[in-house]
This record gives sequence, structure tokens and C-alpha cells, in this order.
Amino acid sequence: MRIGNITFDNTVALAPMAGVTDLPFRNLCKRLGAGFAPSEMVTSDVRLWNTPKSRRRLDHEGESFPRIVQIAGGDPEMIANAARLNVERGADIIDINLGCPAKKVCNKAAGSALLKDVSLVKAILEAAVDSVQVPVTLKTRTGWSSETRNGPEIASIAEAAGIQAIAVHGRTRNCMYKGHAEYQTIAEIKRSVSIPVIANGDITSPETASEVLAMTGADGLMIGRAAQGRPWIFREINHFLATGEKLAPPSWEEVRDIMLDHLENLYHFYGEYTGVRVARKHLGWYCKDQPGSVLFWENVARVERSSEQIQATTNYFKQLIQQAA
Repeated sequence: MRIGNITFDNTVALAPMAGVTDLPFRNLCKRLGAGFAPSEMVTSDVRLWNTPKSRRRLDHEGESFPRIVQIAGGDPEMIANAARLNVERGADIIDINLGCPAKKVCNKAAGSALLKDVSLVKAILEAAVDSVQVPVTLKTRTGWSSETRNGPEIASIAEAAGIQAIAVHGRTRNCMYKGHAEYQTIAEIKRSVSIPVIANGDITSPETASEVLAMTGADGLMIGRAAQGRPWIFREINHFLATGEKLAPPSWEEVRDIMLDHLENLYHFYGEYTGVRVARKHLGWYCKDQPGSVLFWENVARVERSSEQIQATTNYFKQLIQQAA
């Protein structure tokens, strides 16, 4: 798959998720098989870039190629300016967000709220493409509501504006994350454009990945919530798509090592105080439904120091490894 002048051999990507796909998690998922990983959504209002949250979202130090920055906003001029500034900071691809369903984003006429205003979408995408020399991509949904699945129309507008690839979550904005993703509209979008289309939504296993590719004809896949606590899902999907066989799950020892490495990178990126708190949700995802996970979670949710978090995690996996022996 080619996005502009960039060729991807691996088209199973990490979906951008606010509060989740920070630099440590993107690097981890790439190491475990993600072909590419867009950043968390960054506001197009550069006046807000000096907050700690925005500064971290704009931090790509040490990130492997390609660096993909996702921008959200409803003003074409602001989008263009934010795109230019991010390219100056080293972005290899700019991604425009038309998919976020959060009320605080949609209330500002950004994210998936823009799907109600086709002329504004056109202006935003043209402004973004005209402002930079790197490829510009689009992340969107199938429409605003089940009555207005205008994804194919948006996709055609995007292609005409010079967008180089489109990732589509198989839900409308009104669906939020409820119910089941539908892939028929993604298939229609794929048939309506010649640029790459990437399918997203409810891809939770290698088998599902294969089925979604067959149903949609998509050029690639995006994995979101299924990667939370299971970043090795990318190598599992890649292996299954290449061989038709399921990869053995990681051992407890490997899961432990992945988690401990992830924790250390979180502490380094955020500092100890914030890093410990950000790590809590990841620890909960890693250990969800595993033996003794409730007691483990109660322990790590109380500790305030990184050393205590590391020790609790090490002790937990020591028990799991002994039980499995």
C-alpha cells in the first residue's frame, strides 16, 4: 500500500485513541507488529499547544518513521497552519480527524460533527493538502447517523481534494462505540475511490481481521480498543494473514517483560507522578480477566511510586508463572 510517496509493506495499523496512543504505546505497538501508528488527536488551535497534555501529544522524539500527526478542528485556516507547523516539527504524514464522536469535540464543530457540513469538510481538506508537501490522510466514520451514512460522498470529496488515504470506523457518530461495526459502508467507500481505504472497528482477532478484509476489500486495517492490554495483536494478525495459521500466545514471561518495559517508558515520558497514574489503566487492561487480576489491580491502584508499581507487577507475574509450571 502506498500513501503518497510512502510505501507500507505492513498495513495493520494502530488506531489513534485520545488518552491511549501516546508515544510510549505507539512505539510498543510498532515494535510488536503495527505497520504505522498515528498520534493522539492534536487540536488545530496552536494557542492551546502550551498545555502539558498538548506538549506530550506533539512529542515525537525517538519515534520511528513514519511520524503521523492527527489534527482536529473546524477552521480551514487553523487546520492548515497546524499542519504546516507539525511538518516543520518532523511529521511525515498529516491525518485529519473527522471521526472523533466525543461531545467536547463535536460541540466545537470538529471531529465527526463535520460530517454534517460537506462544504466545510471540502474546505478543510483542501486547505490541509495545499498547506504541506507531505501526504495528508483522513480518519472518518460512515456518517453522522444511520439515516445519513454519507461516507462514500465524503470519501469522494476527500480524494478530489488530494487526500492520499482514508481510514473508516464502521460506525456513525451517533453510534459512538455502541453496537456492532458495520462494514457494508466501508465496502461502498472502497468501491467509490481509488486511494487506499483502511477498515476500522471491532477487529478483535486474527480471524476477524481476515473476515473484515474479505467483506470490505480494504487495503489495510486499524486496530483500536483490541490493542489495549494486548499490543501483540498486531503480530498475531500479520502472522494469520500471511500464513492462515494462528500464532501461539505470548508466554507469561514475555507478557511480564512487555509490561515492565512499557511501565519504564511511561515513567520516563511522563515523569513518575503522572507516569504511575497513566500506567494504572494499562495495567488494568493487561491483566483483565486473568487469574488474580482483581487483587492485583487493587494493589497497583493504591501505590504512588513507580518502584512499588514495578514490584507489584513482578510479584503478580511470578505467581502466574509458578501456577503455569
